[in-house]
Amino acid sequence: MDTRFPFVDWFRNSSPYINAHRGRTFVILIEGEAMARGRSEQLIQDLALLHTLGVRLVVVFGIRPQVELALKAAGIAPKHHQGRWVADPAIMACVERTAAEQRLWLEARLSLGLPNTPLHGVELTAVSGNLVMAKPLGVREGIDFHHSGEVRRVRAAAIEGLLEKRSLVVLPPLGFSSTGEVFDLDASEVAQHAAMALGADKLILLGEASGLYDHSGQLQRQLTPADAEPLLRQADPGSELARHLGAACAAARHGVARTHLISWHDHNALLGELFTRDGVGTMITQHRYEQLRPAELGDIGGLLELLEPLEHRGMLVPRSRERLEHEIDDYLVIERDGMVIGCAALHTFSDAEMAELACVAVHDDYRGGARGELLLAEIERRARRLGLTALFALTTHTTHWFFEHGFRLADIDALPPLKRDTYNHARKSKILVKPLA
Repeated sequence: MDTRFPFVDWFRNSSPYINAHRGRTFVILIEGEAMARGRSEQLIQDLALLHTLGVRLVVVFGIRPQVELALKAAGIAPKHHQGRWVADPAIMACVERTAAEQRLWLEARLSLGLPNTPLHGVELTAVSGNLVMAKPLGVREGIDFHHSGEVRRVRAAAIEGLLEKRSLVVLPPLGFSSTGEVFDLDASEVAQHAAMALGADKLILLGEASGLYDHSGQLQRQLTPADAEPLLRQADPGSELARHLGAACAAARHGVARTHLISWHDHNALLGELFTRDGVGTMITQHRYEQLRPAELGDIGGLLELLEPLEHRGMLVPRSRERLEHEIDDYLVIERDGMVIGCAALHTFSDAEMAELACVAVHDDYRGGARGELLLAEIERRARRLGLTALFALTTHTTHWFFEHGFRLADIDALPPLKRDTYNHARKSKILVKPLA
């Protein structure tokens, strides 16, 4: 490899991401500590670069350290409760002033276009406004929070309109009420709700830590909300970890494809996370390596591999590739990282209000995880949507599993006429029926 121009290799490797991010919506939270510690200049340059690459940007900024410094200078000691300060009128006046100062400073830096700066030639229009509606926290545990609030809604249509005009939207940690009041908000909550309302492709949270670590000190590259929530329960209320994890988990569960936890201490964190294969922080995503879904023709090979051992043991009737292709719309599969590890089928009969639960199978390596129950529950939902009144199953090996899930023995007369006529008396399969109440 030619080491004279290492950036060339980096550029080649990042090109797929440049294309993938174009036209996407990113909500980026910059905590107040980054601005207070002089790290914002590099971040602003990186934001400008993302803008030139066609990324639609919503930037949320925090002001906690700036407000604390201003309160200290004014001799005001804020009262804290449940991880939030109580924004009485004196504190709220300081919050409003600080938020306005930080917004103006940020917009001024985003307007910088001198020839000797990375922003030279970049037309970047930064827009803010009453884009977040809020409501008061009210009185909690006997404490009146005054002007401390929480997000009621984000004006997504207005923000979308600004993004369509190639504006960069700036959101301070403030919200407005229909009665004309202003409320102090948590910046991570603003970012979370903005990402959810916009259906953002990414929520990026820039904080102190460079991600989440396990007990051995290893950086966790990817977690689901379920993986992250134990850490959230252990975090101190109001801490950055609690605020960021809470926002990340909620956003992931409400349609935001990916949330990234990275550190503003690292000058390369933002671009490194977005344009390298492994990233530099922790990503939280609802995407699971295992999912239940309708089967597709591309699953035929996986179904054959799953069913063949069970057919050899006499647990299932052999099914040819042609038969599976013909009946593929009847099947559900559980896919784990590209492998079919479970399946079930619902075969309906035009002359009956009952259907057959068939081909319930789970790979030997993945039994014991309630996957059979998951398949049965989805088959029952599918049957009810079709207006069916009962399910029946034929089995030679797993009678007790069906008993445990509401099936009862029946005789051949309980079967639909077509199934009754094709019943294989040589197999002597048990007939089980479950009403769908």
